[in-house]
Amino acid sequence: MAKHEIINTLKIGFIGVGNLGQAVMKAFIDSGVVSRENIRIANRTERKLERVAAEFQVRSVPTNEQLIDECDVVILGIKPQDLYQAIEPISSSFHSDHVVMSLAAGVSLSSLQKLIPSAEKILRVMPNTAAKIRRSVTAYAATPKCQPILPWIEELLGTMGVVVPVEDGEMMQSLTVAASSGIGFLYELMIYWKEWLEERGIDSDTAKKITVQTFAGAAAMAEIAPDTSLDELQRKVTSLKGVTAAGLDSMRELEIERTLRISFEKASMRDKELGQNFNK
Repeated sequence: MAKHEIINTLKIGFIGVGNLGQAVMKAFIDSGVVSRENIRIANRTERKLERVAAEFQVRSVPTNEQLIDECDVVILGIKPQDLYQAIEPISSSFHSDHVVMSLAAGVSLSSLQKLIPSAEKILRVMPNTAAKIRRSVTAYAATPKCQPILPWIEELLGTMGVVVPVEDGEMMQSLTVAASSGIGFLYELMIYWKEWLEERGIDSDTAKKITVQTFAGAAAMAEIAPDTSLDELQRKVTSLKGVTAAGLDSMRELEIERTLRISFEKASMRDKELGQNFNK
């Protein structure tokens, strides 16, 4: 049976349909790999559950237990600080045939295995919200029992964008910060870009358009030149003693790299903290 055909036979459930869960679900549906009829959702807030079910035209179920019972793949779209309380009372509802994917930052595979001992096929999956436009970087780490099913797992995750298998621990932590949180970091830079333009008399809408196109253009140029290093791409747009060179010299004098590294490390520490708090 082809990978795509295997996915077509699966019922996929989302426990928790926050922003990230919705982004993942949208990618699944928009890709055509997963049909709406095979998706189930549950959420602790009934009003939100009804709204998301109507928006995505998928079936909602009243309890997490019913969702687990009806589904082959269960995606835990629950915040790390709420995960234990939500899943521990119903952990016995899972069985060895279930595939469980956790989207919770900081919660390790070993912690998930302790939380759901009856499940053998468990994955940590860390996409970013660009999944909703199928442009995510999605890192995953899996328990050994997942090995035989990784071909269709990667196809399913691939509906969101680029898939990167990693080891749990520091590698997953790094991808969480650089790719998932990284979306927010880039928006911060874009805000500065836009504000600088506005201060010079450019209206807000135009300033946003210029900023977005500049970032998108740089990313697109890097994307179509996979064998060219980022350093080389930068050199190609930098004339000796020119305007770009003057700006770059100032950025380096101000140690922008150091500031960004500190931000990455702070985010990484928070990821560790979430995992430690979960295990308490």
